[in-house]
Amino acid sequence: RAAAAEALAAVAGIPVVAVDTPSGVDVDTGELAGPHVCADVTVTFGTHKVAHLVDPAAMHSGVVHLVDIGLKLPEPALEALQPSDVAALLPRPDRQAHKYTRGVVGVRAGSTTYPGAALLSVAGAACGFAGMVRFVGDAEVRDQVRAAYPEVVGEGRVQAWVVGSGSDATAEEALGVALDDDVPLVVDAAALEFADRVTGRPAVLTPHAGELATMLGAERADVEARPLHHLRTAVDLFRTTVLLKGRHSLIGEPGRPVRVTTTGVPWLATAGAGDVLGGLIGALLAAGLSPYDAASVGSWLHGAAATLASQDGPIVASDVARALPGVVATLPA
Repeated sequence: RAAAAEALAAVAGIPVVAVDTPSGVDVDTGELAGPHVCADVTVTFGTHKVAHLVDPAAMHSGVVHLVDIGLKLPEPALEALQPSDVAALLPRPDRQAHKYTRGVVGVRAGSTTYPGAALLSVAGAACGFAGMVRFVGDAEVRDQVRAAYPEVVGEGRVQAWVVGSGSDATAEEALGVALDDDVPLVVDAAALEFADRVTGRPAVLTPHAGELATMLGAERADVEARPLHHLRTAVDLFRTTVLLKGRHSLIGEPGRPVRVTTTGVPWLATAGAGDVLGGLIGALLAAGLSPYDAASVGSWLHGAAATLASQDGPIVASDVARALPGVVATLPA
C-alpha cells in the first residue's frame, strides 16, 4: 500500500527484518506485483512458504530463519530436499554390484563446433553413480572424450540417455535415435527444440528461462517473473519431468509437488555447468532413480558441489564435476 511504501522509502539503506514474509510479495507464487520489502532476514513460522523458496520473491527474503511452533501442516505444494532426503534417495551399490547392475548411461552430446559440451556432459555422467558411460558422437569429439576419460566406451545398450548439449545441427537425429531405445532420457539445449517428441515419456527436460520461453511461446522476462507458473504450464504441456534451471531451480512432474533446489552459489553461473548437470542426472537415471528423483537429487548435488568447489571464489564447470564425490561423502549415512 502507498503508506507502507512511503514508510519503507524513509528507511532506505537500513537493514530490514521481515516477520513471516516480506510485505508486498505474493506468498503463494513467489511473484512480485509492485512495491515490496527487500528483507535482509526473514523469520517465519511453522514451515517455509513458496515466497521464501521461489524467485523472484525468494531473492528479497534474505536469510530465512524457520521457527517451529508445532503447527499441524497440510501436504505441501512445494518441497525443498534436505541432505537427509538426498542421502535416502541416493543410489548406492550393494556388495553384489557390478558395472552393469549399477546402470549404463549413454551420452549423445557435443559436436565439432562445441566439443567442450561433450566433455562436460561426460564429466557429469562419469561422476561414479552409474557403472559405465557410453559416448556416441563425431569421431573427432569421440577421440577427445576418450583421451580425457579412458573409462568411457562406445555405442551399446544403455539404461538412460543424455542428449542435446552442444549437439548443434545433429540434435534432432540424436534425440530420435535415443528415443528408439525406449529408456529414460535427459533432453537439454538444442534437443529441447524437439521436446514435443518426448511428450508423455519418462524424461527430464532441462531448459533455462530462455529455452522454456521458446518452448512455450512466451517471453523470457515473463518466465523469469513467474517461473513457478511457467514450470507448471510446461509440465501440463509435455506430461513429463521438467527442470527449470535458475538461481533456485524448479522441478515439476505431473501429479507431484514441485521441488525447489536451494543449494548453489552465484559462481555456478558459468558456461558448461548445465552440461555437467545433464550428465549427472543421466547417471542417476541409469542407476535406477525415477526422472523426478533424478532431476531433484541431481540438481541438489550440482548446487552443493558448486558450493564445495567454490569456497567463496570463482569456479568453472569442470570444478563442479570433480567436487561431486566430496559432496556425497558429507551426506548422512
